[in-house]
Amino acid sequence: MNECRYERMIAPIASFLFSAQRPNGPMGEVKERRQIMMKVLVQAIAKIQGLPEERQRAAAEALEIIAAQAGDEPLTPVESRARPGVDLRWPASAIWRPGEPMVRTIGLADLRDAVDKGIEDFKAVPSHAVFLCIFYPVIGLILFRLTFGYDMLPLVFPLIAGFALIGPLAAIGLYELSRRREQGLDSSAWHAFDVLRSPSIGAIARLSLLLMAIFFAWLGTAQVMYVQIFGGWVPASLEEFAHQVLTTPAGRQLIIVGNGVGFLFAVVVLVISVVSFPMLVDRNVGTATAVRTSVRAVLANPMMMSMWGFFVAGALVIGSLPFFFGLAVVFPVLGHSTWHLYRKVVER
Repeated sequence: MNECRYERMIAPIASFLFSAQRPNGPMGEVKERRQIMMKVLVQAIAKIQGLPEERQRAAAEALEIIAAQAGDEPLTPVESRARPGVDLRWPASAIWRPGEPMVRTIGLADLRDAVDKGIEDFKAVPSHAVFLCIFYPVIGLILFRLTFGYDMLPLVFPLIAGFALIGPLAAIGLYELSRRREQGLDSSAWHAFDVLRSPSIGAIARLSLLLMAIFFAWLGTAQVMYVQIFGGWVPASLEEFAHQVLTTPAGRQLIIVGNGVGFLFAVVVLVISVVSFPMLVDRNVGTATAVRTSVRAVLANPMMMSMWGFFVAGALVIGSLPFFFGLAVVFPVLGHSTWHLYRKVVER
């Protein structure tokens, strides 16, 4: 059997096998592992050459088939499973980086299960009193400001709606409680502040600043839209403001344009934060890694993530109707549920 015939097979077979082994690690280590695999193949071929002629021929034919497939199809199903970025369609595959976790495809049953587990967490760790202490001072400050004039009235709805944009930030303590309960640790409500000692606290702070910037950008945009549509008009009373917004063409224009622009802001926040904050609570990773993983999760599950976004928006609206009392329950349940959604979407 001709030695050149075997030598021509070594490189493509080595590349084929090496690509299926998840070659992660420092460049020097990866190179060394590749060289070891080449040596193993050379030794295996040397043993084949010692076989009887008939068995050598059969072995050579098998190796030639593998070499041909490896050369013609450098990206095999085995390799795709080893590289999570390849599993995703563009543009998700374009933003994957080696070492980042895989994201799974989920279904409606997974969303229901995440909510069910979120409710279980809330029942085990009721934190509604904490959120009552947070929400109502804010609402009280807004009402206090309105008593001194109605110039702030056009921003009341953008302010209330805008809290949904910073909801993922406000829920980081809930993610910590769900994480602790999942691991069988003490998960009393005040352990929510343990997140401040997280190894990823710097990344959490940077992503929090990004969400706050988006929140203030939304308020500024809402103010500009109001001025463009109503000019400098300041309502004299709540009744007059409601009449202008609900019954006039300018008011209907403000409702349509304002909700449309607000929807775009909400989509941006959903995409960059749906799993990024839970991931930062759970793992010591950077802001960019967490945001990329969140974007990949949305791109891999566009329908389910859209349904999740509408569910969160609807739940917040329902919780706000009875003088915001419902948010004391709705918000913690959504926070715990988001943790379990993260667990379903991002592999450990």
